[in-house]
Amino acid sequence: MAEQSSQPKGPDLTQGVALGDIPDGGLLGGHVGDTAVLLARRGDELFAVQAICSHYGGPLAEGLMVGDTVRCPWHHARFCLRTGEAIGAPAFNALACWRIEKQQGRVFVRDKIAADGAKPRPARKQAGKPERIVIIGGGAAGFAAAEMLRRERFDGSLTLISADDEAPYDRPNCSKDYLAGSAPEDWMPLRPPEFYREQSIELLLRTEASAIETSNGKVTLADGRQIPFDKLLLATGAEPVRLEIPGAQEPHVHVLRSLGDSRAVIAKAKTARHAVVIGASFIGLEVAAALRARAIEVHVVAPERRPLERVLGAPFGDFIKQIHEEHGVVFHLEETAVAIDGTNVRLRGGATLPADLVVVGIGVRPRLRLAERAGLKIDRGVVVDAYLQTSAPNIFAAGDIARWPDPHSGENLRIEHWVVAERQGQAAARNMLGQKQRFSDAPFFWSQHYDVAINYVGHAEQWDNLAIEGDISARDCLVRYLRNGRALATASIFRDVDSLKDEESMEHAGTEHA
Repeated sequence: MAEQSSQPKGPDLTQGVALGDIPDGGLLGGHVGDTAVLLARRGDELFAVQAICSHYGGPLAEGLMVGDTVRCPWHHARFCLRTGEAIGAPAFNALACWRIEKQQGRVFVRDKIAADGAKPRPARKQAGKPERIVIIGGGAAGFAAAEMLRRERFDGSLTLISADDEAPYDRPNCSKDYLAGSAPEDWMPLRPPEFYREQSIELLLRTEASAIETSNGKVTLADGRQIPFDKLLLATGAEPVRLEIPGAQEPHVHVLRSLGDSRAVIAKAKTARHAVVIGASFIGLEVAAALRARAIEVHVVAPERRPLERVLGAPFGDFIKQIHEEHGVVFHLEETAVAIDGTNVRLRGGATLPADLVVVGIGVRPRLRLAERAGLKIDRGVVVDAYLQTSAPNIFAAGDIARWPDPHSGENLRIEHWVVAERQGQAAARNMLGQKQRFSDAPFFWSQHYDVAINYVGHAEQWDNLAIEGDISARDCLVRYLRNGRALATASIFRDVDSLKDEESMEHAGTEHA
């Protein structure tokens, strides 16, 4: 995702704008010098903050104001307009703030002030609060929890255990811009190495937890070491489903889950000419797009009639197939691979595809073994309550393994979305500190296919009707997935504010039903 242009747009806010130009609940983009600044109004209150989202640089003036917060149109990050604080992932960095003056019906933006959300908070000790917190899993949920614990002034012992080789990084980019070669390596870490030292987070990489003792609060590592805890967050994530056919273990056959996986595919892509992607999942198709950006011939093999039909429906599936074909991808649908013979992939229907690179994207499964061994309640995931607490009072779970009660759908969900995992990590952090905040965020994810970004809010495993606004083929649409007349989810292309409004509506309805 390209960042916004740094060229200032809109009025010079130091020269003032008429108060009437900013409607109540509205946003106005302008600039102070060369810096893009957003003016927002809530009744008689006015706010001035940095206008560019601190996640991927989305234009906040094109977002949505909800109460005293603003939501980014691109990936739905949330910021407090009063303090600049990033209160909802995927953004973590605060926005800069400016001082405002009102004179004779005009609004002037003056000097920059330190954003409260960026200020270090003094440590505080509270009776009955945990002194030792352990997080197992260095992905989205684990990192977000660790970052939020320190932001919420938890000053006790904090250990983050990760089986990965790398400190927490931007996993969605592993199949998007980074894989395509348009995002540099230094974009990938969520925080620089010094962050963990400065925040006194003990980061244990290449480390496996082998057991959890719920009764006496200890985590046993694979090397035999034990780490005590008062509260524990289990965020072990998911692992890719492996292909079980002859030749699946060949060195040019890859899955894509980690930064290491992405680097391996990139290394092979430098010399590859023919790639086969097995599986038409979101990851599989993003890989196909990234490899086409590297001028590699790409064939996609999948058993379904059209890609992503189960998630997005037939009209969207046909559109996605079309845009990939326009970029040169060749589909082999209602087909499966039966063997990989050297640099050839054999299909059940008899065809043979040349492939000096094979990427397998046939799904993931949650890593539940540790939770099962600990005796936690399991139901196709780790069962948690509205506060993300497991059946063991001192253990919370978040991310790909957690099955939580979703107030909007009324169902217990387990979803493998990056933003969901991050926000659950943030909610779990607050709740481990005793704040008792229900997790009621509507699920959200985005998927990038060449120059087309698809945003999806809510969750609809089944629906009985599609309500389509706009034109999918014209890349301007809002598609609602209805069951019994009620919208469970919305997918959109370039209808960013509508997507944000549907997200807010789902959460408002979910809060009423909670």
